[in-house]
Amino acid sequence: MDDRRYEAVRSRDARFDGEFFFAVTTTGIYCRPSCPAVTPRQRNVRFFPTAAAAQGAGFRACRRCRPDAVPGSAAWNVRADVVGRAMRLIGDGIVDREGVAGLAARLGYSARQVQRQLNAELGAGPIALARAQRAHTARVLLQTTGMQAAGIAFAAGFASVRQFNDTVREIYAMTPTELRAARPGGARSAAAVAEGAASPASGIPLRLAYRGAYDTRQVFDRLERRALHGIEEVTGPAGSRTYRRTLRLPGGHAVAEVSEAVGKGGGWLECRLHLSELRDLTTATQRVRRLFDLDADPYAVAERLGADPAMGALAALRPGLRAPGTVDPHETAVRAVLGQQVTLAAGRRLGAALVAAYGTPLPVPSGGLTHLFPTVDTLAGASLSELGMPGARRDTVRGLAAALADGTVALDPGVDRDATEKALLALRGIGPWTAGYLRMRALGDPDVLLEDDVAARAGAARAGVSLQEAEAWRPWRTYAVHHLWSAEQTVS
Repeated sequence: MDDRRYEAVRSRDARFDGEFFFAVTTTGIYCRPSCPAVTPRQRNVRFFPTAAAAQGAGFRACRRCRPDAVPGSAAWNVRADVVGRAMRLIGDGIVDREGVAGLAARLGYSARQVQRQLNAELGAGPIALARAQRAHTARVLLQTTGMQAAGIAFAAGFASVRQFNDTVREIYAMTPTELRAARPGGARSAAAVAEGAASPASGIPLRLAYRGAYDTRQVFDRLERRALHGIEEVTGPAGSRTYRRTLRLPGGHAVAEVSEAVGKGGGWLECRLHLSELRDLTTATQRVRRLFDLDADPYAVAERLGADPAMGALAALRPGLRAPGTVDPHETAVRAVLGQQVTLAAGRRLGAALVAAYGTPLPVPSGGLTHLFPTVDTLAGASLSELGMPGARRDTVRGLAAALADGTVALDPGVDRDATEKALLALRGIGPWTAGYLRMRALGDPDVLLEDDVAARAGAARAGVSLQEAEAWRPWRTYAVHHLWSAEQTVS
């Protein structure tokens, strides 16, 4: 295994960025596999599954390749075990908000069991993993805003300025002041920040990294077709569109803006977050990443789907295809029910009416964005008469909202997907298609086959793909469905 990893390092193979990290014992630095620096001798290299593990072993982040900015590993979305579930929750900021005890409670294990399993497999416990994430957030704020260091410390999730200073020095081998001075772009970038070009008021600019090819047209077309008036909008011409939407976050709300045009040289999407509470930066970033499926591994998907000649030929037409997720699983669940047995346009009209009647108005509208999506607590007791839907459909929306509000159904990133699907199917009005769709979108499961989906079946027929061969597509059947939808030219 180490020989294969070293070969990836020697060839500077970006396919493995985020899948593992390597450290050099003679320099005390850890890097991403594609680091452009001179390749070290193999005997001086150590490998780690996470940045936190490398940091825990005493290595500091490379200033050249910035290993903390790589895409996340696609393995955490594939895995259904406690480690995979824990990594998804930590990414969402659960440890910062609820501590290790809160993480363990959501996983159904004791804190000691969670600590032991993460340490055994990842070389770092939940606190160390969350600490690495906080350090990355701090670096972003230091290098893209003019905020004072004390404000950055608490916005990044640190308990004190001293903890913030110590962590930055340990991980980056610089003080916060030195790290800020080392921002990309040097003096020119510093001058822009000093003038307020990257202040909290104007939003936090981010580069959202991804690996491999990325089919921005497919993702933005899908988002534009479904944009819900009041909470989403897509502006600009094709090829240079901007997707904008409101986010309901643990500490407040936000407006996220993501550009369709990929970053210069590729490898990232430009994003800007306008946050009412800066402490939500990490959570907001992870949720936008899930929406755009930025931690996907297109190489692994292509390899598995390519083993089927017909599906492989279809997949080769869109090498950067993604399976968009969600920024708000409760919103996605309600919208899925609204869209049952109606056209896409009708579903959007119902959604817009729901937002207008029950959404939370923004303090100040932002372009066409005026509301946050309604909370499930509000919808559980709402009449929904404004929507003009059949009574049975209104009952399903209220029943789903009540189940989400009281915890009968949980859709957070760390849930047991099988148990959640079973709980959804127990609700009146929720059938296999809706439960599978929510497993795909709300829970980010990369291995869902909507075999009864009309558009997927039509796409399969058009492309000459046999759904009988679908078992061979595991664990990437969700991507197979998206390829079938694209083949049909009618996204379900």
